[in-house]
Amino acid sequence: MLTLSGPLQAQTTAAATAVPPAATSARTAAVPVFVTTHRYGFDLRQGNDVITLRWWAPNILEVHLLPDAHASADTLVLDPHMPFMHFAPQVRSDAAGEVLQTSPAMQVRWQQAGDRLSIRDAQGHTLLRVDDLAALRDGRIALQSNPADALYGLGGYSKSDPSAAGLLRAGQWTVKAGMQGHPGAPWLWSSAGWGVLVDTLGAQVQMHAGAINWTRLSKPDTHFFVITGAPDALFAGLRTLSGAAPLFPKWSLGFINSQWGIDQRELLHIVRKYRALDIPLDAFALDFDWKAWGQNDYGEFRWNTKKFPGGPDGSLKKQLDALGVHLIGIQKPRIGVHTIEGQYASEHDFWFPGLKAEPDYFSHKLVQDLDFDNPAVRAWFFNPALRHSFATGIVGWWNDEADTTPDDTQFMNMQRAEYDGQRKYFPDTRVFSLNRDFYLGAQRYAYALWSGDIDTGFASMAAQRERMLSAIDAGEMWWGMDGGGFQGHPSPQNYARWIEFDAFCPIFRVHGTHDQRRQPWVYGPTAEAAAVAAMRLRYQLLPYIYSYAWQDHSAGVGVVRPLAMAFPDDAAVRNDISAWMFGDWLLVAPVMEQGQIAKTIRLPPGTWTEWTTGKVYAGGQAVTLPVDAKTWSDIPLFIRAGAIIPMQPVMEYVGQHPVTQVTVQVFPAATPSTFEYYDDNGRNYAYEQGDYFLQRLGTQREAQGVRLSLAPAQGHYRPALQTYLFAVHGIAARAVQAAGAPLAQHASLAALQAGAAPGWATGHDRYGAVTWLKLRAGFGQYLLLESR
Repeated sequence: MLTLSGPLQAQTTAAATAVPPAATSARTAAVPVFVTTHRYGFDLRQGNDVITLRWWAPNILEVHLLPDAHASADTLVLDPHMPFMHFAPQVRSDAAGEVLQTSPAMQVRWQQAGDRLSIRDAQGHTLLRVDDLAALRDGRIALQSNPADALYGLGGYSKSDPSAAGLLRAGQWTVKAGMQGHPGAPWLWSSAGWGVLVDTLGAQVQMHAGAINWTRLSKPDTHFFVITGAPDALFAGLRTLSGAAPLFPKWSLGFINSQWGIDQRELLHIVRKYRALDIPLDAFALDFDWKAWGQNDYGEFRWNTKKFPGGPDGSLKKQLDALGVHLIGIQKPRIGVHTIEGQYASEHDFWFPGLKAEPDYFSHKLVQDLDFDNPAVRAWFFNPALRHSFATGIVGWWNDEADTTPDDTQFMNMQRAEYDGQRKYFPDTRVFSLNRDFYLGAQRYAYALWSGDIDTGFASMAAQRERMLSAIDAGEMWWGMDGGGFQGHPSPQNYARWIEFDAFCPIFRVHGTHDQRRQPWVYGPTAEAAAVAAMRLRYQLLPYIYSYAWQDHSAGVGVVRPLAMAFPDDAAVRNDISAWMFGDWLLVAPVMEQGQIAKTIRLPPGTWTEWTTGKVYAGGQAVTLPVDAKTWSDIPLFIRAGAIIPMQPVMEYVGQHPVTQVTVQVFPAATPSTFEYYDDNGRNYAYEQGDYFLQRLGTQREAQGVRLSLAPAQGHYRPALQTYLFAVHGIAARAVQAAGAPLAQHASLAALQAGAAPGWATGHDRYGAVTWLKLRAGFGQYLLLESR
């Protein structure tokens, strides 16, 4: 028997699809299905079980099996604070044996014959099918896609996993938060225009010839979401469901020097040498050395007074504050068993179940892991001793070795304890953390991933590319590594090339094993010069990078994106790890081979300008660049046509000087392009209440010349920024009209800068003809740069 409710309308004609047909399920056909349509979707009832299909947005559909009409709690994959969101689709067909509902972004069709659910794009092309919804009762999601679809996500690699598969996903994949840098996410997406998010902790996924089977799910009520659209829309939907990454403190986007084997005297000596040499540095991460590790009375949470006598009283912090350097401290998930804190943990059943106490490799005392899935443990962990360490200088968390349990959420919940504790006790200071594995949902807790205790050498360095890009494909936008490698000592050339790579990663950090130094001057003058040049370029690009930190928070995609994410229609970049986009407008392909004298790079479609030389290349082809094998000073870096790139003067640390003028490099194209320039105070969470500065900048090349637009700024924050200096490349303007009135012309860039009023000037640089415009920041403006 089939019952339907809701408006009855004519059925639309289904478009042809490349997804293979499937056989009808005999079991499904034998079970009566009762269908109820309603404003936000429809329900399928079979016996006591209900499958609900809900539209969350025009491109997001939820599918949820409710055994005996019962739902269990969501896993931590889904944002527990996710707002109630539903979308009312258009009901195109509500007839016997079929339901068809549509939106401007997606079509959803259920057919009783075969118990088949089809997901189509707005044009009617089938993206996905669920050919047997009854399989959801068995804890299995059986999807059918186009066999030609490129698949991404699910997770990445540990430090030692073979990674020849690169970014594409096929065959069998285990979804997990593994060890040593391994990310996991029950999130599979395709550049063909769809993504699937499953509400589960752990899973097995089998992919072959278009068939995608999810098994070993953690919930009896099988629950998943389908998202459609371009990659940006897919990750915006993922952000909606799994939660936004909060903004890190601005200083964390600068250079971070980690070191194991250090004391207060050496720390201050190193920091002062950075300053004496004018080398940028924003943070120093301390390994075991900073703690009273193994000592009684909360030694795991407090300063080692022998190595850092100025730690507990805050005097060390005061000296570092004056030098613009923040401290990050390592954290472990275990504590001493025979201590006051260990006794408290035993009395309150805080230990991770099934694990025994063992001697610690560092202190050699008996230790045991805490169970961070226990809310009481998380509430206790940010205890008075740890709060005192934070107040006296440890303002970032480096969480290590919580990946040794068979638990997908141990690392996530360890950082969750620090995030919740810091926001409770220090609400005016943003949280920052580094962690050695990742499971989707952790991004909500100010969570960055690093790739584990990797080796030095060019092969290890090159293998970090697929680790970074696959983590981003899995939803972890903030990734870093032990620059220079953890195990061993890199050669000067390896160090220089590693820093150049590292400067174009989300987190920019170096580290080494015990008593290894990773300061640039350690590796000789040639390596130092190359490394410092890359570091300074990173600091020039901080306004650009910070704007993409906001994009990650607000729209789910950060500063690094794989080429397949940026160019989903270009089959040639489907598994390209040799280059990536740094924001929308820069393509970087760092040198990864020792002694390399030439590098071939396949550029995606479009027009590209080489950063250093200004040479212009047509995309869709491979180009070969010479590589300087003597100075190691070159970074293959290309500017995409349409680029808008804000830059600032080089500083020794974030906030050293107020940024009163930002230089905006503009490379207009025939199609319009925009950039959302973002800023805030970089320290606290006032941006959550609208205390930010956000201004859209736009450009387009036309027959008359170039149009430049500045939308009125949004938000309450008023930065030090007073003017933009636009460098519009490829045009020597004859006149500039601002809202129809002529803008004042100056004889040179120097004359333009000397004046206080807005104006313009022309000249030449390495990119050719250029028109400079000095304009007031924050105000809406519309300009035409006339070329004839």
